[in-house]
Amino acid sequence: MSVGPSAPRALLGAAAALALGAAATACWAPPAAAGTAAGGDTAFTIRDPRITESSGLAASTAHPGIVYTHNDSGGVPKIYALGPDGRVRAVLTLGGASARDWEGMALGKDERGRPAIYMGDIGDNLGGAWPYVTVYRIPEPARIRSQTIRATAFKIKYADGPRNAETLMVNPRTNRLYIASKLFGGALYEAPKHLRTSGYNVMHKIGKAPAMATDGAFAPDGSTCVIRTYFGARMYAVKPDGSPGKSLRSVSLPFQPQGESITYTADGRYFLAGSEGENQPVYKVSVPGAKSPASPSASAKTAEKTGKDDADQGHRDAGGVRTGLFVALAIAACVGYGLFRRRG
Repeated sequence: MSVGPSAPRALLGAAAALALGAAATACWAPPAAAGTAAGGDTAFTIRDPRITESSGLAASTAHPGIVYTHNDSGGVPKIYALGPDGRVRAVLTLGGASARDWEGMALGKDERGRPAIYMGDIGDNLGGAWPYVTVYRIPEPARIRSQTIRATAFKIKYADGPRNAETLMVNPRTNRLYIASKLFGGALYEAPKHLRTSGYNVMHKIGKAPAMATDGAFAPDGSTCVIRTYFGARMYAVKPDGSPGKSLRSVSLPFQPQGESITYTADGRYFLAGSEGENQPVYKVSVPGAKSPASPSASAKTAEKTGKDDADQGHRDAGGVRTGLFVALAIAACVGYGLFRRRG
């Protein structure tokens, strides 16, 4: 969690964030058999002691089997390249970058069409403490080895004012960047067609996003995208212009203590979903409608619903009193914090 400009605001913001995290966890079903119930298998487990707050995932299409991840706030500007077994194969240090509150990552291209990794320093736990946030870009290395790569920085502002966000997505067809804000009034923002390194890149709201969005990604073929929360995930169609469109369906994910990352596998057949914490598994969940690597776009046509379409809303445990208490605490903390900021 980042440090704000004043101690009282930082403490109140921290209380709100912790309460929301606790409420999210309380709304899950008990972890027993949750993986099988959600149709997920363990792809690998991140055991490296340097990675304790994995907050983003991106599966490389240039290097088969490689998945990139990073730590959350307060860390160092490093991206870890994981092999199929979850072991670190290389550490990419972003030269000239800082890691104030890294929250998401995505694969895209640079202005010359070369593969690139986008890193989102977009967290703002105090909901407006930072005048702008930053997205960094580095070229995806041709060879997986530890190295320092000079980062290009893009300053980001929102047309309707600062906000907290943890979801960074890049459409592989258009290379356009999207950010989904967090908390209850989630919104989806679109960046300019071409990012610039001078001045600010102003993002405009183009639609709604799920409450408590913690990560998202586009499919490798750009036909669909997914946004996850602490509770589950939701798939969306993609419009002809490349922006996320109508909701297709919810996706149930296995229980995770603090689920903050999701991506598609390189073949588009599965989601990979991870959590912050030590020794956390990354789950592999089938993408609805994606039957083979030759036709991943089939997932864009799977708007058919089976049963209640609410898997992304979480599962209430039997002791509803405890859940209600946490939710009430979260709401009270957020409301109190908002009133405090307006008076300040």
